[in-house]
Amino acid sequence: MVSALAGALRDSYCSFAWGGRLRARRADPDTAAAVLRGEEAAGGTALDVSERTIAVVSALAGALRDSYCSFAWGGRLARATDPDTAAAVLRGEEAAGGTALDVSERTIAAWARRLARDPNSTTAADVAALRDVGLDDRTIVALTAYIAARIAFSTVNDALGALPDAELHASAPDAVRDAISWGRAPAR
Repeated sequence: MVSALAGALRDSYCSFAWGGRLRARRADPDTAAAVLRGEEAAGGTALDVSERTIAVVSALAGALRDSYCSFAWGGRLARATDPDTAAAVLRGEEAAGGTALDVSERTIAAWARRLARDPNSTTAADVAALRDVGLDDRTIVALTAYIAARIAFSTVNDALGALPDAELHASAPDAVRDAISWGRAPAR
């Protein structure tokens, strides 16, 4: 699926990136496709695992209420940071502080959540905030494509009734399990 999405992205990239008015430019289709595959693109544009994890947890788990992704990515975030930080991100409370996230990660989480809830509501100020934490236009476009792909995967999970399996549920720390009050209950 990722390769098909990357191919579609490559085929349509010029029309949406250069034919319209975008808030972030100068990314190429190879950069976005590499990020979708979890690889570093030529030119050094890459998203580290914690940034991607936070984007996924924010966009899918909190805003989309996808329990499968919440357990999977919340558990990963808990291992990368701590269980309380993961629970706060799942609930959309990381901006209040008191978490292990730095300002860059909180900004990326806010961007992911906004894309998941209402991508038409993004503003030039939202993109400027990403630039302010050191993301260049190539990375912003790649990050946005990555988040969109994860939203698509989450939609497939939800539409086809994916249940978090018992092992996935059991592997999540208590704080993560307690934070997830949405979506389908884990399989028993």
